Amino acid sequence: MSKILIIEDEEAIADLERDYLELSGFEVEVEYRGDTGLKRSLEEQFDLIILDLMLPEIDGFEICQRIREEKNIPIMMVSAKKEDIDKIRGLGLGADDYITKPFSPSELVARVKAHLERYNRLVGSGMPKNEIIEIRGLKIDKTARRVWVNGEEKTFTTKEYDLLTFLAENPNRVFKKDELFREIWDMESVGDIATVTVHIKKIREKIEFNSAKPQYIETIWGIGYRFKI
Repeated sequence: MSKILIIEDEEAIADLERDYLELSGFEVEVEYRGDTGLKRSLEEQFDLIILDLMLPEIDGFEICQRIREEKNIPIMMVSAKKEDIDKIRGLGLGADDYITKPFSPSELVARVKAHLERYNRLVGSGMPKNEIIEIRGLKIDKTARRVWVNGEEKTFTTKEYDLLTFLAENPNRVFKKDELFREIWDMESVGDIATVTVHIKKIREKIEFNSAKPQYIETIWGIGYRFKI
C-alpha cells in the first residue's frame, strides 16, 4: 500500500483529500504546519507528498526545495495561487505537479495514481533505491552514508560510519579487535588495535542511550565486540 503525506493547514481540505485517497486504497498521514511536515518528510518514508503552498512556519516552496535535496519521490503542490510565476517557481524547485484550488477530489486521486505509477516504473527500470538498515530506532542509509538515532541525525567520521555499518551488517557475530582493524583500516593491526576501542567508544556516545549499558554494540570481554539484534 502506497503511503502519502498531506501537508495542508486548512483542515477541511486536508480531511477531504485524506478521505478520497483512503477510499482509493492509500495510507494517508496529515500535517497541518510546514515545520512538522518538513520534519516528517525527511525522517520518514513516504511514496508521495501533497504539499500546500501557503503554510505556517515554513512555506511550501522551501519544503519542496529541502525534500528535493534528499529524495526523489513525487511532490504535488496544491495552492489557491493561480499566477503562472508561482507554478513556474514550484515546478522549478522540483515539484512534479501543481494543482490550483478549488479542484475536484477525483482529479487529485487520478493525478496521485498517475505520478505513483510513473515513479514506480522509473524505479523498476533501474533507478536505485537507498539501501537502509533499521534496527530498534537506529537507521543507517548506506546509499547516502547517513545515520539517525530515534529520528535524530548523527554525524560520523568515515571510519566510525564504516565500523558501525560493518557490525550492523553482521549482527550477533563476535569480532576480534584485530579482525575489525583489518576489515575497516585494510591493514594488519600491528600494535594498533586500540584504534578500534577508541572508535567503538565514539560510536557508542552517538548511538547508545547509556554508553555504560549498550543496547547495540556489546563488549565480549577478552575477545572483541558484537552487534546485538
